[in-house]
Amino acid sequence: MSRIGKQPVSIPAGVTAKTEDGVLSVKGPKGELTMTMFDLITYDVGGDEIRIAPVNKTTQARQFWGMQRTLVQNLVDGVTEGFTKVLEINGVGYRAQAQGKKLKLQLGFSHDVDLDVPEGIDVKTPDQTTVEISGIDKQKVGQFAAEIREWRKPEPYKGKGVKYRGEYIFRKEGKKK
Repeated sequence: MSRIGKQPVSIPAGVTAKTEDGVLSVKGPKGELTMTMFDLITYDVGGDEIRIAPVNKTTQARQFWGMQRTLVQNLVDGVTEGFTKVLEINGVGYRAQAQGKKLKLQLGFSHDVDLDVPEGIDVKTPDQTTVEISGIDKQKVGQFAAEIREWRKPEPYKGKGVKYRGEYIFRKEGKKK
C-alpha cells in the first residue's frame, strides 16, 4: 500500500480541478496545468480534494499510485505558488545575465553560452553570480536548471562551476608535493 497515495490532494480556495477525456486540468491564480491521466489509476475530483486510487491490485497499478498522487500535488502547488530553483555560479570571470528571453552565460569557454528560455519559465539574475528560475511547471523549471548546470558542473578541487543553492560540493585535497 502506498502511504503517499492514500492521502488526498487538497484543493485550496481559488483553484478548480476537472477531468475530461483522460486529462486532468487544474486552474488557479498563476495559470492552468494539465496532465494525462494514467489508465490504472482513478482520479476522483470532489469538493475540495482530489483522491487518487489504483483501479486494481496489480503490481503496476500500486507502483504508479504514489507517483501519480505526487504529480497531481505538483499541479496544484504550481498553479497556486509556483516553483523556483536558484543556481549559484562560482569561478573567476564566471557570470550570468538575463536578456529578455535569453540567458547569457560566461563560464570560462572561449565563447559565451546563449540559452533560449523555454515558454512558461521566468529567469532573473539578481546579481552576476545568481540565476533564479521560476515557473508553474515543476518539470520544466527543474529541466532548464539542469541544462544550465550541465554546461559547467562544480568541480571538487576549487568548487568552480554552476551549483544549486544549498548543494554541498564534496571537496578533495589537492596533489601533495
